[in-house]
Amino acid sequence: MKNYFDLKGQVALVTGCSGGLGVQMARALASAGCNIVPIARRMEKLEEVAASLRSEFGVEAFPVRCDITSTGQVEETVSKALERFGRIDIVINNAGTGAVAPAEDITDAQFENEMQIDLFGSFRVARAVAKLAMIPAGYGRVINIASMYGLVGNKIAPCSPYHAAKGGVVNLTRGLAAEWGKYGITVNTICPGYFYTPLTVETLNSEYFQNYAKQVIPLERYGNEGELDTAVLFLSSPASSYVTGAAIPVDGGYTCV
Repeated sequence: MKNYFDLKGQVALVTGCSGGLGVQMARALASAGCNIVPIARRMEKLEEVAASLRSEFGVEAFPVRCDITSTGQVEETVSKALERFGRIDIVINNAGTGAVAPAEDITDAQFENEMQIDLFGSFRVARAVAKLAMIPAGYGRVINIASMYGLVGNKIAPCSPYHAAKGGVVNLTRGLAAEWGKYGITVNTICPGYFYTPLTVETLNSEYFQNYAKQVIPLERYGNEGELDTAVLFLSSPASSYVTGAAIPVDGGYTCV
């Protein structure tokens, strides 16, 4: 039987990989034999993640500290990964932030920060990996992590800069897919719903939010750890070569109603 999700020998660069969904997705890729370049700003956390990936899955893990708001640091990180492995097959643009406040109270600095990290940061990383690794190789899988909030608005947690940035990620994905298809690069985006992360746990555990979720999510619950894994593996697979420019919600049905 063919293993459609075999990634042995491949290399994935994963941003925002010091905790939360970034680590979950890195683990999914490592379980398929993929070597991992975890990047984030906290090196001590990255070292812990890398050690865990090596011991549990027997893959290589090469952590690199990087602030994705710095073009210089992003390009240096990609160069270091190429020096170590000679290739980057997959990039997961997961790093993000979220300013929650009524739109009329959002500051210029909050809006700018959201764009710099969620939207421009995703572009910086994709641009560097494509230019230095994927276009020369004639192959690549770029997976941008947007949000269901990049597809719709919401009435429970005002976060207009987040909506704008993640909506930008969704259409950036389409734009890059259209440009880079000729190089054998697919570009897709995953739009997660409500998942527990260190940034969301307090909100998601609140009684008012749990009641809201049961009303608006057809599956009537939050996403569990591991429920993003199959979407990541599907889009990372060499077998998914005819899927590009897609936005895939993993949201329990939130955006279907």
